Amino acid sequence: MVITNTPDVGFRIADLPSMPVPGEALMVTPEHFTVEYVINPHMEGNIGTVDAAKAWAEWEQVKAAFEAAGVRVHALRGVDGLPDMVFCANQSLPCIDADGHRSVLMSLMHADPRKDEVPHIEQWYRRNGYEVWHFPPGAVRDFEGMGDALWHPGRRLIWGGYGFRSSLAAYDIVSDLFDVPVVALELLHPDFYHLDTCLCLLNETTAIVAPEAFTAEGMAVIEALIPNLIRAEGEEAGRWFACNATCPNGRDVIIQAGCERVNAALREKGFIVHEVSTAEFLKSGGSVFCMKMMVW
Repeated sequence: MVITNTPDVGFRIADLPSMPVPGEALMVTPEHFTVEYVINPHMEGNIGTVDAAKAWAEWEQVKAAFEAAGVRVHALRGVDGLPDMVFCANQSLPCIDADGHRSVLMSLMHADPRKDEVPHIEQWYRRNGYEVWHFPPGAVRDFEGMGDALWHPGRRLIWGGYGFRSSLAAYDIVSDLFDVPVVALELLHPDFYHLDTCLCLLNETTAIVAPEAFTAEGMAVIEALIPNLIRAEGEEAGRWFACNATCPNGRDVIIQAGCERVNAALREKGFIVHEVSTAEFLKSGGSVFCMKMMVW
C-alpha cells in the first residue's frame, strides 16, 4: 500500500506491527571524499574546496558520536573515483522481518557519477549475511535508498520521498517486497533533494521537519501521523541540514552544530543533543544522516 494523501491514512502509527530498531551502523571512510561535480545546489561553487584533513576529523567525530550512543560502527574503506560513496545512506534500503531475516534492496542511483558505488555497498551486505534484492530491469528510473526511504522508528512503515532522486513508482515495489505500507511524499525544493534532508524521524511520535520542502498535502499527512513536530526553518534547515540529524536510540540526537532553535526544542522535549561539525561534507550536500547506514 502506497499512501499519498490524508484520506488514505487508515491507521495509527501505534497500531502498526513493531520492528526492531537497528543498533549498528555502516560508515564509509572519507579518504577519497571531495567535490568533483555538481548534482545538487549545495555543491555549486565547492568543486575542489574540501579540506581532506578536516573531513577526516569530522568523520571521526561523527563515528565517535554514534559509538558514544551505543552504536557499533562498521567502517568500509572508500573507493578511489567515488567521492560521494562516503554518503552511504543512499545506495541501499535494508530490512529485518519478524523472524529476524535480514535483506536489502539495492539502489538505482539517479546521477551517473554515483552508480558505481552500489556494487561496493552490495558486497558488504553479502559478506554480512543479508539477502540481496534488485529492482526488476526497467521497472523504475531511480531510487536512492535511505536517502529517500526512511523506516519509522520501531514500526513497520516506510516514509518515501520522490521527485528529485527517487521515482514514485519505486514505492509499489518497496511496499510489496517488504510487506509494509509506504507514505510517499513529493519533494518540491531542490535544496531538499532527498527526504533525509527535510524529515528526521526521532522516535515513534516525534520528528524534525522542514515544511517548505513539502506540498500542503504532504505536510497534512505528516501532521496526521506524527503528533510532535519540531519545525526547522531558514538557515537551520537549508544551510545547516537540521533534518539530516540522526537519533539512533530514541534519546540521543547527533546533529550539525549551529541549529540553535531546533536544538533548544529538542532539549525541551527531553532529547540529549550531540553537536558535531560536518562542514566539509555540507559542501557536497550531506551531513550526519547521509554519512551512515543503520543496519541490523
